[in-house]
Amino acid sequence: MSTPQRRPHIPGRARSGEQARARHLDTRRTFPPLPPRAEPGGSFALTWWGNAWVDALEDTALDQARLARGRAYADRGHVDAITVTPGRVVAYVHGSRPRPYRAELRLRTLSDADWDRFLEAAAARPDHMAALLDKDVPHALAAAVDLLPVVDDLIPECSCPDRAEPCKHAAALCYQTARLVDEDPFVLFLLRGRGEQELLADLTRRNATHAAAERTEASGPALDTVPAREVFAATDRLPFLPPEFPAPAHPERPPSYPQAPGAPDPLALDLLATEAAARAHTLLTTGTDPLAGLTPWQDAVRLAAAHPGSGLTAATRALYASLSRGTGRTPGDLARAVAAWRQGGLDGLSVLEEEWDPPAGPFDRARPSLMATGHPEFRPRRNHLSTASLQLRLGRDGLWYGYESDPGREDWWPRGEPSPDPVAALDSLLGDSPGFD
Repeated sequence: MSTPQRRPHIPGRARSGEQARARHLDTRRTFPPLPPRAEPGGSFALTWWGNAWVDALEDTALDQARLARGRAYADRGHVDAITVTPGRVVAYVHGSRPRPYRAELRLRTLSDADWDRFLEAAAARPDHMAALLDKDVPHALAAAVDLLPVVDDLIPECSCPDRAEPCKHAAALCYQTARLVDEDPFVLFLLRGRGEQELLADLTRRNATHAAAERTEASGPALDTVPAREVFAATDRLPFLPPEFPAPAHPERPPSYPQAPGAPDPLALDLLATEAAARAHTLLTTGTDPLAGLTPWQDAVRLAAAHPGSGLTAATRALYASLSRGTGRTPGDLARAVAAWRQGGLDGLSVLEEEWDPPAGPFDRARPSLMATGHPEFRPRRNHLSTASLQLRLGRDGLWYGYESDPGREDWWPRGEPSPDPVAALDSLLGDSPGFD
């Protein structure tokens, strides 16, 4: 009987068991207990993303007294070793009893599509790559996805009998985690689902792809030029001018703005520079200004709608507060308007803010169509068809827009995709609304 031959190991290629162990280590990090803080009180984090983590905890907590006790526990070093895995932080926290309690924080991991968007945004800019390697997180990069936790994003659990959310033990763990995230943002990336080695390997591949594409673009045909010596040497006539340079395919990237005391907000500068570049590019290529007809309020809504997230992170809260203050509206007004803009652009915003009397035709045919599909309860008023909690609005563009409100309240929010068919708009509304089948 022949002896089975072992497959030779190829140098530079990890065996499957080694790859599994590497992945395990990359997605599981344990940190020794952090020492007590030398100067309790004051800001718990130093970086903007560390402070955003603390904000998510403090904005969620309903009991400030428990929060203060949890902060004191963290200050005094009552949290044992912290283990971080995708979507979860676990540690034992010492309280008033001899036996410590097991505290846990859960955080939603990002989808593959979110990670793809984040990594593409990072790999496309060398300054973002350099910042990540230096353990820094640019504001614009964090805004590419909902990287930082928002209100209700952190879910605390604890083995203690206190049912508060969070209890003081979970709050202590959250504060100590802020110190870890503050020092190493890759802890935050791990919590969102990707380990440091996997991230850096993916970034390296994507960066190489971008570099190859840029080299290909740079090797294109040379542009016609006129040497300066020929222009100045001409005595009788000037040489013909070469054709204009072609317009770039897309706006150039703005520079990366640092965070510095007393300097303007880097996110605001990045946002304004990106907006100016996009507007100039459209004007150059089409000869029209895409924003010329917008009012200050419409432009503020457009700016907020272009910013990823729901306006609840530290950066987006500041953006919403600034835009609403500058337009004389409330952040709640702005959030509702942003939802309408994301639903249908400028037409969607008009549907939110304007009632009108549609002529006979599509509006009159909508109720029979809805009744035929088992929805006889819609009542007409001007361009609205409403039930106690659902509403369809006919826009001047001929599309139906879905809205939702809690029963008995006139608090309508845009939901679903607009459609020229009221039944299709209702189906999108029901599919996009929690609590409806």
